[in-house]
Amino acid sequence: MKRVELVDIFNHPITQKYLKRSGVHHAVCTTERAVKLAKARGVNVELAAKSALLHDIGHYEWYNDGEWDYQEYRKHDIHAIKGAERAHKLLIRLGEDRETAKAISVTILLHTDSYLPFSVEGMRTPLHEVVYEADEMEELPGGKHHYKTMTIDEAQKRLKQLDQEILQKESPHQSIS
Repeated sequence: MKRVELVDIFNHPITQKYLKRSGVHHAVCTTERAVKLAKARGVNVELAAKSALLHDIGHYEWYNDGEWDYQEYRKHDIHAIKGAERAHKLLIRLGEDRETAKAISVTILLHTDSYLPFSVEGMRTPLHEVVYEADEMEELPGGKHHYKTMTIDEAQKRLKQLDQEILQKESPHQSIS
């Protein structure tokens, strides 16, 4: 089975469509942070990177009278649910191993608990925690982190570098979680 790389995921039209909504800059920077955290904690780096890249693929836009209404969006947000589903379908289409696709999707589902009526604090696995923390590190008030820009070329360059780091770090005995 061919290894699905970050650049393969990023270049797919579905990823492009949804990352343009949620922010390419945010996705790439969160991925970089997740890789560093995963390496430092002995967590599966590849899973952390792929989960971080796709963590906001479920975002949608919420406008009120033609203006972005972040508060209204937050009130009705289910992007983690939508993202987990979209990511799973995308990863399977790209040829990702089913167990890996599921682990990434569950991580996306748990990268936030803002859509839940309870907290999942203390219930996340080390992988889930890495992606949650990487996302939190990139967050700006009012959702402004979704509006920082990065060119497609710059994103591809940075993701290719991460793919190389992942290949160097990969361990055949590293667990899925």
